[in-house]
Amino acid sequence: MRNLRYYYAANISDFSKQSTAEILGVIHSNDMSAETTIQQSNTWETEVEILKEQLGVLSEGRLIFEYTIPRKGKRVDNVVLYKNIVFLLEFKCGDNEYKSGTYDQVYDYALDLRNFQKESHDKLLVPIMISTKAQPIENKIVIHDRIIEPLKCNAVNIGETILSVAEKYSETPFDYIQWENSEYLPTPTIIEAAQAMYGGHNVKEITRSDAGAENLSVTTDEINKIIEHSKANSRKSICFVTGVPGAGKTLVGLNIAIQRSNAHEGEHAVFLSGNDPLVKVLQEALARDSVQRAKDLGQRANKKDALRETSSFIQIIHRYRDSFVGNNNVPPERVAIFDEAQRAWTHDMIKNFMSTKKGIANFDYSEPEFLISTMDRHKDWAVIVCLVGGGQEINTGEAGLPEWFDSLRKSFSDWDVYVTPQLNDDEYRRERSWDSMIADLNVVEIEKLHLATSVRSFRTSDLAAFVKAVLDVDTEEAKRLCQQIKDKYPVVITRDINKAKVWVKDKSRGTTRYGLLASSGGLRLKPEGVFVKNEISVANWLLNGKDDVRSSYALEDVVTEFDIQGLEIDYAVVAWDANFRFDGTQWTYHNFSGDKWKNCSNEEKRLYLKNSYRVLLTRARQGMAIFIPKGSTDDATRNPEIYDGIYNYLKDIGLEEI
Repeated sequence: MRNLRYYYAANISDFSKQSTAEILGVIHSNDMSAETTIQQSNTWETEVEILKEQLGVLSEGRLIFEYTIPRKGKRVDNVVLYKNIVFLLEFKCGDNEYKSGTYDQVYDYALDLRNFQKESHDKLLVPIMISTKAQPIENKIVIHDRIIEPLKCNAVNIGETILSVAEKYSETPFDYIQWENSEYLPTPTIIEAAQAMYGGHNVKEITRSDAGAENLSVTTDEINKIIEHSKANSRKSICFVTGVPGAGKTLVGLNIAIQRSNAHEGEHAVFLSGNDPLVKVLQEALARDSVQRAKDLGQRANKKDALRETSSFIQIIHRYRDSFVGNNNVPPERVAIFDEAQRAWTHDMIKNFMSTKKGIANFDYSEPEFLISTMDRHKDWAVIVCLVGGGQEINTGEAGLPEWFDSLRKSFSDWDVYVTPQLNDDEYRRERSWDSMIADLNVVEIEKLHLATSVRSFRTSDLAAFVKAVLDVDTEEAKRLCQQIKDKYPVVITRDINKAKVWVKDKSRGTTRYGLLASSGGLRLKPEGVFVKNEISVANWLLNGKDDVRSSYALEDVVTEFDIQGLEIDYAVVAWDANFRFDGTQWTYHNFSGDKWKNCSNEEKRLYLKNSYRVLLTRARQGMAIFIPKGSTDDATRNPEIYDGIYNYLKDIGLEEI
């Protein structure tokens, strides 16, 4: 029976006795990809021959080939379990230098096992990068959180390196077989998940399966049931998927789109989002990954072609919308997923846009109404999936959830409407009564359409609740949650932005991503070197490496709530400006105009401002440093008392100062 967790595993003594041909036969029999190249086969053969020679010096132990790292949809070349230590080997056959990319790659594997594999939480992990033709170097052992910084070997000193580490540490015995079959509970970023799913992995293979996050699969299954019911009974249905920030709403949407696109011929699905940065990042990430996978297989790939393909699968909602204006064309898609549906435009917003930008007068729809109307053109069945985040509206002209229900009642009352109990919350209703929202509609309530647990900040499920308590000035609850999360998810405050930058860098290992975030209204952060009005490529910021000054790693370019909503990084520096300030009892709202701050009295704009900070404070998966400037007595726009109020409130809640 083929084992998807690894391609080969044996005690080192048995491995030494087996022939190379026999070992390669087992590896190939477990390799289920149809695209294994001659180059890959030769690499495996080289690895087997090197390890036969090098591991002979070990007195015991176990060897594993191609061990799965599910979150990234990748495999570590070899795992050696020896003297109760986990050695992770990444081969670069033929390389004559030690490359930084390989260093980060094998470090990432160790970090993944530490964070997500149950049996590795307390084990000593030793990543080793092997450039087979490189000169030997003297390795220094540096350890962080029970992970030794990657060691560098060539083809002839692997065994002695393993022995030298084993001599330094006396580890608690553990069952090697139990380790290799350990439960693995990954929480990928949306970019990693999209790449893995696009490469053929199922959401169950790349995401957590524990009780706290089982909703991802449960919700996906529930939506598929609604689709099948609609199809079998020629019904048109709309379902609203809700969830706390970081719960995986976008991941569920992408999973449904991929599943339904591939499930049946003629049953197309499309993932649509009004979040332009998210769409561009996902399109670019999938295109880059597609090109790299082709390159790994020795095939030629054109990035323009790859982008064209990913752009048909993931689309900007406005482009989709505009393609159906002024015609009666029927969409090829039977299933349309609208991400961040609460951000769809109001009637006035879209009417003004169509008039001024498109030359279309008297456009008599809100965006939700028009989007539903396009899918209503199907004669028999169609399904709309609305992914909705409570308290996520951050821009003028965003209609919020009530407009979807008003549109259904006005023009599509025959549609089946599937909702969650959580929609009856003011974050979603926006001061409308629930009874008035669902009046005269065929509503079915399904608890399983709600994603209750954040999987973004995998270190704690309480981050969203903590941020909500802070923003709602629920001080006692904020203090309680602060104490509850601080050991798992560090949140620190500082008046020195350089200290914040050093803190996130020090926390990060491998390709762990960190970056600088700030409110789009934070115009007086400029004296601190934070320019929120700079135009940047979010794709470069989120996808490029440490050697690129345009990437987040440089901590030079800042992204705002508009750039980062729906996306995430591992560690964040969040710069807090005087547009959202604390007066000792409540938050006050301000916008910078001309040369001074002005009070913001518009309730809608106040909501957007509060939500912008909600977005910023829920982007980091592993921890964040909040920077509040000291201000300046010589500058009325940066009055120190303003910033002291914010800082003292956060300090009083219990956040650690650095």
